[in-house]
Amino acid sequence: MASEKRELFIGGENVPALDGRTTEDLNPYTGDVFAVVAAAGTADVTRAVDAAQAAFEQWSATSPATRRAILLRAADLLEARAPDVVRVMAAEVGGVAGWAGFNVALATNVLRESAAAVTQPVGEVLTTETAGQLSLAVREPLGVVAAFAPWNAPVILSTRAVAAPLAAGNTVVLKPSEDAPITAGLLIAEVLHEAGLPAGALNVVTNDPADAADVAAALITDPRVRAVNFTGSTEVGRTVGTLAAQHLKPAVLELGGKNALLVLEDADLDHAVNAAVFGSFHNSGQICMSTDRVLVHRSIAEEFTTRFVAKLAALPHGDPGDPGTVFGPVINRRSADRVSALVEEAVSAGARRRTEGTGPIVLDRVTPDMRIFRQEIFGPAVVIVPVADDDEAVAIANDTEHGLTAGILTEDTRRGLALARRIRTGIVHVGNQTVADEPQAPFGGVKSSGYGRFGGRWGVEAFSATRWVTVAGSHGHFPY
Repeated sequence: MASEKRELFIGGENVPALDGRTTEDLNPYTGDVFAVVAAAGTADVTRAVDAAQAAFEQWSATSPATRRAILLRAADLLEARAPDVVRVMAAEVGGVAGWAGFNVALATNVLRESAAAVTQPVGEVLTTETAGQLSLAVREPLGVVAAFAPWNAPVILSTRAVAAPLAAGNTVVLKPSEDAPITAGLLIAEVLHEAGLPAGALNVVTNDPADAADVAAALITDPRVRAVNFTGSTEVGRTVGTLAAQHLKPAVLELGGKNALLVLEDADLDHAVNAAVFGSFHNSGQICMSTDRVLVHRSIAEEFTTRFVAKLAALPHGDPGDPGTVFGPVINRRSADRVSALVEEAVSAGARRRTEGTGPIVLDRVTPDMRIFRQEIFGPAVVIVPVADDDEAVAIANDTEHGLTAGILTEDTRRGLALARRIRTGIVHVGNQTVADEPQAPFGGVKSSGYGRFGGRWGVEAFSATRWVTVAGSHGHFPY
């Protein structure tokens, strides 16, 4: 099958890179070229920011009702494209049908939630010491926003990267992951443009992996870019955050996690097994919220592990284009080699592999000195750690540089809530596993999992500035 050919999206038009360069977008399951896309250089970044800056005045002044209507129309259009998204996600990122369908469902809700936020209050009346004066705090758009979207949940995270900034009246230049230039960038631009978004309000620059650092730096450091949002690895997030800070620009960073699922001795084992399998291996463990460590009370650890492994063995893995496949491939050879190295190092140091074959991997007898105990796995592997009591579970859950999400499985809600208050993460779910997202909720982490929040009013606040405005009631009196 011939590969797709895609260009940059700048100023409402599909355009080639200025120097004519292209790059290949590979199918992670077959290794074949799925698409050939334009490879932007720094001059193309400038061209995209030019378009966004030129569109800002019009878009920021567009009425709330019009902005809301465009976002709602985009949600309907994206929803209608679900079958095509399933096909493209399978070929571009190895996403199975259920995961692709969930991407569409949540992304449409992100658009609808952002549409609702357009008409929410954007300020408040303040008290004042000056007689007759009206004192206001008002929120206004920042200007051009630089957005970076990853490959793992491409439709969700590209939509999240642009929806709140646009709802707040900003314009956006989006740089999608080199592993998902279509589903993490060009797709949402097409949908919003078809929905009526003005030319230049959203621009997309795709690039060759070799140029990623230069393209990102050119975008972040352009003086017309006033804010940055980035979802991706902690390693790259540090660079993005540092560069933004050097140029005095606010940033929302949603980074990696080393997420723990606590399974207490009173947990319903059937529910716990189902929840842990989903939390650990949905999208083959390639979610920032994926469960990396299952901390199980010692009294039930062996029974839980036996059931957990049996459940995994019954679930098919392989071709993401097959509707029956539950677990697809990892994104590329580099990722596969990294996960394999973590597993092999642990096993050679005494960890025990509880699963067989080429599917998802479960380890126990893992110790804190092993890399897999401390580093984010971001792939189809998980470690099971028996714990003596709640205190030990909390201590291990917190013994990480990360702090994104956690889950606590117990039938005692009061006990679960008390433990949730002790776990240092931006998100925690009592009675559920670690993977969950709702567009109206504040989403983000602490420590090395990043800062700032997407979602609901918190997302709109992240991409707007507060100004103090006063209106005098009469001419003032001055001391001289």
